[in-house]
Amino acid sequence: MGVKAMLPSYELGFYALVVTCAVLYSGSGIFEASRDSMNRKAFRDGIKPGWHYFGRKMDVADFEWVMWFTSFRNIIIFALSGHVLFGKICSMTVPQHRAVMYMIYGVLAVLGSMGLLYLMIILSHCLVLYSVALAKQKWLCYVAGLCCLASFKVEPFGSWQSGFVTGAFDLQDVLFYGGCTFTIMRCMSFALESAEKEEGIYSIFDLLKYNFYLPFFFFGPVMTFDQFHAQVSTRELRRKDDEMKSIRVNALLHVGAIVAVDIFFHFFYILTLPSDLKFVNRLSDWSLAGLAYSNLVYDWVKAAVMFGVINTIARLDHLDPPQPPKCITMLYIFAETHFDRGINDWLCKYVYDHIGGNHDNILQELVASITTFAITTLWLGPCEVVYIWSLVNCFGLNFELWVQKFFQLGPFAKLEVR
Repeated sequence: MGVKAMLPSYELGFYALVVTCAVLYSGSGIFEASRDSMNRKAFRDGIKPGWHYFGRKMDVADFEWVMWFTSFRNIIIFALSGHVLFGKICSMTVPQHRAVMYMIYGVLAVLGSMGLLYLMIILSHCLVLYSVALAKQKWLCYVAGLCCLASFKVEPFGSWQSGFVTGAFDLQDVLFYGGCTFTIMRCMSFALESAEKEEGIYSIFDLLKYNFYLPFFFFGPVMTFDQFHAQVSTRELRRKDDEMKSIRVNALLHVGAIVAVDIFFHFFYILTLPSDLKFVNRLSDWSLAGLAYSNLVYDWVKAAVMFGVINTIARLDHLDPPQPPKCITMLYIFAETHFDRGINDWLCKYVYDHIGGNHDNILQELVASITTFAITTLWLGPCEVVYIWSLVNCFGLNFELWVQKFFQLGPFAKLEVR
């Protein structure tokens, strides 16, 4: 999106030095605060006994991270290992039908984890958007898709649909809304690509194969339908030189990142400390800045690990999925500020670039960015925090263009050339 730029290497090096020194200095304050508050009563729900050979308690305030890598670790490993093994057998025996095999495995995994009623809800939305795609009208695809997305993000429709899913476990809500909302985005991509197809329309089985690819189903990333369909339909499965080495290295890096985060949480309670405002008010300004920065970096690490693991499995299936997000420390323009490249690519292709064109016209860019962030707000779930986030980012994206246009005026352009 928007302005693309690259800073000189010496400037980046200077910034890296400054940030490193600041992080080390502020980190010492966070370390001392974590050590002194280890047994604080107000933190007993967020700080639990950790690895015994460290002799310290561990920050467990992020229930998603704890559930992924403790309670549901074995189930996730079992499901994804089964997919990898199943996919390898299909790739070796019936490569021309491997997409169908992935679909069958994905449907069975969703059925086993969330139940029949959840599967029926997903299939009903797929059928609705497939029916809309038959009209081959883009505006109708947008309207139907956004209405389906709103049915999960706006009350009471979201609670009404989630009420059909019986039983309860810790990650049920995360899996329910993750699977449903990513399904809507995939179905919209299918419908929009079908509307652009010159002759005929893609079949309902193409949509189901696309939607029920298990590694992408619950947590993304979103590959646009045209990319997925082209890659999964390839019969000649060949790997690039050293591709398997790259996959193994990435897998080891993700395992290392998971272990490193767990070790980090034994010494820095960055998630639990902000829960007590009285305690936070006693911290220095440097410690507060380090605490805010650490939480941002942790969000990036969590997204990078989740998408990285999924992408590694997708690459084993001979796919080229969207890359994990860039490190937040390396971002200095609003145009690159995104945690999910799949959603970013989806928004750019179907909304931002579709409306904004070449992004030279200020008014056209404003309309494109407002529309993009309006859809993003609906995707994240309308609430005050999301409204503020969308407003600030939308303004930042347009302000960069305004500044760029201002310095492209004659006098400044001549000065830059000189």
